[in-house]
Amino acid sequence: MSLKRSIGLVIIASTLCTSAMTAVAEGDLTIRPKKLPDLILGTEDNRYSLSEKRYDMVTGQSYKLKIVSSGQTEYALVAPEFFSTIFLRKVEAGDMEIKAMALTELEFEQEGEAEIFFVPVKPGEYEFYAEGFEEKGMIGVFSVK
Repeated sequence: MSLKRSIGLVIIASTLCTSAMTAVAEGDLTIRPKKLPDLILGTEDNRYSLSEKRYDMVTGQSYKLKIVSSGQTEYALVAPEFFSTIFLRKVEAGDMEIKAMALTELEFEQEGEAEIFFVPVKPGEYEFYAEGFEEKGMIGVFSVK
C-alpha cells in the first residue's frame, strides 16, 4: 500500500471518528429547567384520564415535570425506555428531595405529587403509561428530538 493511500485512509478514519463523536444536543444547560405542563392522573369525573398525552423535548435541555395523582385510584406511572435514556437530577416529593441514578416507576397510593428534574440525552419516541390502565387510555408519549 502506498504512503499516499495510507495517509488518505488515516484522514478518512479520523474524520469519521470525529463526526461520530460530535454532539447534537439542542438544549441549553446554562438556563433554568424548562417547566413542562403538569401531568395529572385522573379527575373526579374520570379516574382514567391523563391531562397530557404528549410531551415534546430536545436533548441537552433541563426539564422539570410535576406528576399529580388525583387519588381516585392507585397509579403507577411507568416509562421504562424513557427513564433509561435521561440524566435524572432529582425527584422532589412532599418535603423530600431524592437524588437517585434512575427511576423505574412513580407509584401513588393516594392523592399526591412528585416533581422530576431531568435532562433527556437520547432522541426518540418513548411511551409512558399508568400501569394496568393502558386500555382505558392512560397512555402517552415523551418525544425527544
